[in-house]
Amino acid sequence: MMEDKLDDLYGYVQERCLWQFFSRSWDRQENIDGVLGQAEAILSGNPPARGTPMEKLFYVDARTMVDDFRARFPWIRESSPEEVKQLMDGLKSRLVETVITKSTNRELKHHLY
Repeated sequence: MMEDKLDDLYGYVQERCLWQFFSRSWDRQENIDGVLGQAEAILSGNPPARGTPMEKLFYVDARTMVDDFRARFPWIRESSPEEVKQLMDGLKSRLVETVITKSTNRELKHHLY
């Protein structure tokens, strides 16, 4: 069941979220960590960090994504904070694997960037 939920979230992010496709691997990692960290806070009922401009940027992307998650996947509203953490960790791992580790874009790790 958890795998089906993770598939739903991953499909949504792959289809609709451009923040995962920044031009460098460290940018991609930063965005994945930042947006999904904020999403986890929002979905768990914790106050998201908004102290820096980057935190605010991640928050806006996460807020939009979480609103769509709640509208498209009603099961997420009943998910416990532990389940939310598992889902966000799994989603993060999948995204990193797809858009960083297995990416064939050689510019991601070019030494001049």
